[in-house]
Amino acid sequence: MLSRSCLLLAALAASVQASPVAAAAGPAITPPPASHLAKRASCTFSGANGAASASASQKSCATIVLSSVAVPSGTTLDLSDLEDGTHVIFEGVTTFGYEEWAGPLMQIEGTDITIECANGGYINAQGALWWDGEGGSGGKTKPKFFYAHDLTNSAINNFYVLNTPLQAISIDGASGLTITNMTINNEAGDSLGKNTDGFDIGDSSNVIITNSNVYNQDDCVAVNSGTSITVENTVCSGGHGLSIGSVGGRSDNTVSTVTFNNNVVKNSVNGIRIKATEGDTGTISGVTYSEITLSAISGYGILIEQNYDGGDLDGGTPSSGIPITDLKIENISGSGAVASTGYNVVIACGSGACSDWTWSDVTVTGGKTYGSCSNVPTGISC
Repeated sequence: MLSRSCLLLAALAASVQASPVAAAAGPAITPPPASHLAKRASCTFSGANGAASASASQKSCATIVLSSVAVPSGTTLDLSDLEDGTHVIFEGVTTFGYEEWAGPLMQIEGTDITIECANGGYINAQGALWWDGEGGSGGKTKPKFFYAHDLTNSAINNFYVLNTPLQAISIDGASGLTITNMTINNEAGDSLGKNTDGFDIGDSSNVIITNSNVYNQDDCVAVNSGTSITVENTVCSGGHGLSIGSVGGRSDNTVSTVTFNNNVVKNSVNGIRIKATEGDTGTISGVTYSEITLSAISGYGILIEQNYDGGDLDGGTPSSGIPITDLKIENISGSGAVASTGYNVVIACGSGACSDWTWSDVTVTGGKTYGSCSNVPTGISC
């Protein structure tokens, strides 16, 4: 269940959507003149012109405060050219206008950047305006929410986003990024939201996600490529669980040293999932799932497949081009966690493609036993 504070924020978001004038009120505050640029200033931007003004002035400001900004439809809140050490603060409610387009709604890049919501501040992406049950597969063209790309030695703290149209946080080309106390709340999309991934991670290193909450209708976390990725002390609800991949068919198809530790996956289709695409090449190595608590899983408690083709176990014969090695799955609590119509554990490996696995203190029950597991490593039960 979401906390009382989350519900209050959702109620506030509804009132903002019903009264867009309030969100758009107030002129943008002009940053200091050029004579002050050497010191770099603290700048506050608001209203319908706030996004454009902040983007135009981003190199002038050491601190950028976005106060109740109403980003116009079809426009990116673009802070991709920040000076090193810039602090970005979202104050009040930030909203985005409706238009069918690919997005992103927001993009922030730079080195030593700190991004956060002020006390009581949050972002209403107004996803319900786009949701039609088709996600990225058809219907309305839906924008992705936040490109957290090319962030180096940076932090995102105390960040709250409500109702993303499609995928929420895209992390790409990041190095040394820490995300703490982030909430992605797409609970309202349970009927029509789709492909509302929480965190999609690619081509990044030294990324930590901690003490966060994701309520969505797709992968809570999907590590598609990268190294030294940690997800800990995080709750996933409503979606497709903690995923590696899909890996394969991308420009970077290497996943190594990824740790999921002390996380909860509940009310979800899957708990733990590793997806390697059939017929492609790449590597998945050094992945650890430890201290994971599963509950109310409708599909698969643990699913490891090397025949992924866009849907679970629909790709045909598992292939060996993306080996899964040095996998550790330990201390998994899921007694009675899987629905009677689901499967507890499914392993579909290609010949010789899964090796050096550690599997200890794994309890996943409630569902069916899968009768077609293939090439299961020695000592692993399926």
